[in-house]
Amino acid sequence: MIREYKTIREIASPLMLVKKVDEVTYDELAEIELPDGSVRRGKVLEVDRDTAVVQLFESAAGINLAESKVRFLGHPLQLGVSGDMLGRVFNGMGEPIDDGPPILAEEYKDINGLPMNPAARAYPAEFIQTGVSTIDGLNTLVRGQKLPIFSCSGLPHAALAAQIARQARVLGDAGEFAVVFAAIGITFEESEYFVQEFRRTGAIDRTVLFTNLANDPAVERIATPRMALTAAEYLAFEKDMHVLVIMTDITNYAEALREVSAAKKEVPGRRGYPGYLYTDLATMYERAGRRVGKPGSITMIPILTMPEDDKTHPIPDLTGYITEGQIILSRELHRRGICPPVDVLPSLSRLKDKGIGAGKTREDHAGTMNQLFAAYAAGKDAKELMTILGESALSDADKHYAKFAEEFEARYVNQGNDVNRSIEETLDLGWELLKLLPRSELKRVTPEQIEKYMPKDE
Repeated sequence: MIREYKTIREIASPLMLVKKVDEVTYDELAEIELPDGSVRRGKVLEVDRDTAVVQLFESAAGINLAESKVRFLGHPLQLGVSGDMLGRVFNGMGEPIDDGPPILAEEYKDINGLPMNPAARAYPAEFIQTGVSTIDGLNTLVRGQKLPIFSCSGLPHAALAAQIARQARVLGDAGEFAVVFAAIGITFEESEYFVQEFRRTGAIDRTVLFTNLANDPAVERIATPRMALTAAEYLAFEKDMHVLVIMTDITNYAEALREVSAAKKEVPGRRGYPGYLYTDLATMYERAGRRVGKPGSITMIPILTMPEDDKTHPIPDLTGYITEGQIILSRELHRRGICPPVDVLPSLSRLKDKGIGAGKTREDHAGTMNQLFAAYAAGKDAKELMTILGESALSDADKHYAKFAEEFEARYVNQGNDVNRSIEETLDLGWELLKLLPRSELKRVTPEQIEKYMPKDE
């Protein structure tokens, strides 16, 4: 039931106080009609007896307290969903901005979604190929997983996000694959980069793109990832598609949450962020997964820039608690021209062993992954030792490992943003690099695997 009031008492952007309301509920959508007939939207943040606090999605400029009217629509913010969303570009509120026709919605869904019953969750088990060796070979992404990318200001996480969105696919005949891309608080230039990149490569045909610009209201920034996840849930669980959700930048989302929390005069937590930041992030991240009896799935890659390159900052810290690992980008590798600059050693995918092996990737995947990781760690140590003591202080084995680390970074990590490697190419490249080491050092792969996969001398 729609109820209309002319009892606006106070506006402190982005919040508005409406008195003498009746049966208004938390999160309910509101429309504010100005004297000139234009309409702005908001949602109910708080209800105290007959007073409602409404959060505005747009500027409060021009709202006349005496003459403006507020209508409460009786339902929360919704997104009209349809299979026709694929290939389209929307703003942060789910409205088309690509000059195409309006979406003919098959149904309207609450953007907050419904919590997934833990007993209805299916365990992630299938490999997703991103075409990026450092992810596929060493920190494997599994269908239904949440694997964030921790970046720093100025690093090319946008190019990596576009590359993964372009290249990602489920191997085998596993059903249709779609990408839902949410760009949160980005510049117009970045927004155009994503749109043009997807159109240039044809990836737009299987992509639903939501873009929230830096000059859009902070409240819209909070709605954008939930719009994207609502579209993903529809495609995954009603259209039986495998959906990869990429969200960049979660830091901009958390900053908007802090801004709105400060406007509400809430008691701040760590670094001024609201105390419920963990819960709020979890309500988004936990919408990823697989459901028992449903062929579709939602796999999530949230991307965030760590303020001051600090992994202990509340945003990456809390994200790490909720998700299953993290891919970390390195400023040092970026300075040396390595692209994508994935820092292999601190990166981790907690579910990587669930999506690899015979029948999923290849029987030698686990062995080569462990051997490459161990050899690279030893090589990094050897290079540090060389810096301090000089090359003459290294043993022959240390020299082999130092040479391996250089080649590993130059050939395995440094693949560029336009190279799409299959998992077979990634594994074969790993064996080529392992050939640089004495066979006596290969202790994490079996002699049978060495005989079968190690490149033979010409």
